[in-house]
Amino acid sequence: MPTFRFQNQRIAYTEYGGGPAAVTGEGGRGRTAKSSPAAARPVILVHGLLLSQEMHRPLAEDLAARGNRVITLDLLGHGASDRPRDMWRYSMSIFGEQVLALMDHLRIEQAVVMGTSLGANTALEVASAAPERLRGMVIEMPVLDNGLLPSALTFTPLLVALTFGEPLMKLLALGARAVPRRLLPHYGNVVLDLIRQEPGPGGALIQGMFFGRIAPHRSERHTFQMPTLVLGHHRDPVHPFSDAGMLAKELPNGRLLEADSLVELRLAPERLTDEIASFLDEVWGTPRAVTKRPAAKRPAKRAAAKRTAKRAG
Repeated sequence: MPTFRFQNQRIAYTEYGGGPAAVTGEGGRGRTAKSSPAAARPVILVHGLLLSQEMHRPLAEDLAARGNRVITLDLLGHGASDRPRDMWRYSMSIFGEQVLALMDHLRIEQAVVMGTSLGANTALEVASAAPERLRGMVIEMPVLDNGLLPSALTFTPLLVALTFGEPLMKLLALGARAVPRRLLPHYGNVVLDLIRQEPGPGGALIQGMFFGRIAPHRSERHTFQMPTLVLGHHRDPVHPFSDAGMLAKELPNGRLLEADSLVELRLAPERLTDEIASFLDEVWGTPRAVTKRPAAKRPAKRAAAKRTAKRAG
């Protein structure tokens, strides 16, 4: 699996559908000719909290088959990327910087970024830091105002388990790793990977999330001009449909797509995949003027970048 360096840490990624650095996805379905027209339609898929890029592999393969160059990555602390135990290395804004670093590494000027849950909020951070780099966004299950309390109630016990119950969690991880991957379906392994990983870095990651901002403020979200497809569903307190609906209304070029359930895109993906593919066709078929950041915000962004580099040593 190819990697690049971000603040002296390895970030892993995979490409599907061609492009200058195409690699074969699992099962041999990721590679096409390097001269594929898909190289002009980059789409970056970002996973959820404590999950890995494997959660998006079926969608990546489907979108690549429809003429897109799809890149999945493991954010720092996830999957095949490095997993340091320094909680200051983890925040939504830093995750956004990692997506931009991936684009720089692959020499991608503009891309559509799609994220799920943690990945959705990461995409919003990319829009905050460098809106001119986004051709569009697909935001699945964002965590905003209405999801903050349920998220805290959900992840605080997990944080306690990963931090203070680390010895027990290590035993659980050892047992989970003993289960052969071939015995489980794809998403069974995606879920079990939550337990297979070493617990310490996961605890540091969640602590970092608690100490940073969850998403750009709504006053800033109103300025995001790129076309955006927002996916939400009912009956999920961590990702309330009200947050998805609110975001779609806030964004000048946002639209809302209701999923039937939390798992529709995973277990019965045809309808939603068609909608996402049609959105990508629309976005890439319409020239978009480069969106510049407001001049007053640039010094603050540069200062934030300098602070991050200083902390990294």
